[in-house]
Amino acid sequence: MEFEIISTGSKGNAVVLDRSILVDCGVPFKWLLDVYKDLRLVLLTHSHGDHFQAKTIARLAAERPTLRIACCPWLGPSVQDAGVPLRQIDILYPATWYEYGLCRVRADETVHDVRNCCWHIFTKAQKAFYATDTRNLNGIDAKGYDLYMVEANYIDEEIREKIAEKKLNGEFIYEKRVLREHMSKKTADDWLYSQMSPNSAYIYMHCHRDSE
Repeated sequence: MEFEIISTGSKGNAVVLDRSILVDCGVPFKWLLDVYKDLRLVLLTHSHGDHFQAKTIARLAAERPTLRIACCPWLGPSVQDAGVPLRQIDILYPATWYEYGLCRVRADETVHDVRNCCWHIFTKAQKAFYATDTRNLNGIDAKGYDLYMVEANYIDEEIREKIAEKKLNGEFIYEKRVLREHMSKKTADDWLYSQMSPNSAYIYMHCHRDSE
């Protein structure tokens, strides 16, 4: 499956699949200038600003009146408040497949400090899975997909050493929240190994950086 990672991480998240499907929209509109004219569907996950930029979403809707902007019920009011016309908003319920012609999609709710979801995206030729900002993917199956884009935010040993060092120095420990709300590389790997087929590809997303 063709993909382009516009951005991933705390400074913004946006991924384009098959030149036509935008997953997450947490970046300035200018970052999408090379791709927005070909977009047909936007899939949103949750309300955090690095995944949901209201001004960008509103600009996309205004520039592309036929663009569909899809989200789960908890995000619908925020999309409307951003200025997106109701006629362009699709409310999709978790654990239910929806047909868009160019693809079929399904959301599954994931665990975070706000309501969030991952996305299963089936085009006519391939299957993709996208999940970031979650503690784990327990109970979610996506076996034998072609592409997995999954958060691998930190390495357990490294981040625990960083926490111990900051605690000793009396520094603010941002990493405690990372442990609570994000998925480690080991957790991601364990889930991927349970799902992937020999021909599957995977990409680690939303990797933690000390500067964050």
